[in-house]
Amino acid sequence: MRNSTHGLFDVFSPPVNSLFMNTSGDRLKALLREVHLSASDFAKNRGVTPQHVNNWFKRGVPMGRLNEIAELLCVSSRWLRTGEGLKHPPANFLLEGPGTTKGLLAREESGKYLTGPACLPEKIDVEITLHPTFTSNERIRVSLHTLKTLNVNPDRAIGAYMVDNSMIDIIQQGATLAIDRGRSQITDGEIYAVEHDGMLRIKYLYNRPGGGLRMRSHNASEHPDEYLTHEQRFEQNFEIVGWVFWWSTLNNRRAVPLDEHLLGWEGSKSDPEVGM
Repeated sequence: MRNSTHGLFDVFSPPVNSLFMNTSGDRLKALLREVHLSASDFAKNRGVTPQHVNNWFKRGVPMGRLNEIAELLCVSSRWLRTGEGLKHPPANFLLEGPGTTKGLLAREESGKYLTGPACLPEKIDVEITLHPTFTSNERIRVSLHTLKTLNVNPDRAIGAYMVDNSMIDIIQQGATLAIDRGRSQITDGEIYAVEHDGMLRIKYLYNRPGGGLRMRSHNASEHPDEYLTHEQRFEQNFEIVGWVFWWSTLNNRRAVPLDEHLLGWEGSKSDPEVGM
């Protein structure tokens, strides 16, 4: 299974509790502890002297520096200033508009963000749109860490749902899928999303001589293999959307309680022996 679920912001040190901190300086000091950064190193990063940072600890973060430092440490400026509201801003970077993941990665590479537990890229989710065959405006959340690990460009990722039972038991009907549109060249035996006469289908694909292909379902007993020649691919409007790199897992089978397993058992009144 290719799946990944992450909390948005986990930390290695005990979390900052703003109820016990009266000033933005207290919160700044605690945040630096979270990212294992000394006042001297932080001062060097900001181009100020360590004495400046010590003054911020005592007197609070200057208003002119609040937004800059909040962004640097991945917290909201309101929380840093007052201790109220969400500590971390929402980490849903939509693939359209100014807040794109391209911008996020560029900021990471430029060193604008600190590297540390308070602001790790693997704790960030991105939202991807659904394939046009789905009319819903819903978006699917995928870990940025998953995308980077699999070398998937977030701008080329698209979501879908498994609409039939052709891929059970590996992908359940109704499961959520994520597709890399940047990988449409067939690697035999990999799972791809394809458009076939206007229908989105999820199949194992295999190359065949002369530009043909074979589509195979995991549930082969109900969905036999299908073969298309090079000509049929054009005639039937066949197009490979991309490689399916992630899917959710659903358990559609109800667990049977132990009492139901033992219902009607006529052995000893003592507990049944296990492993006999």
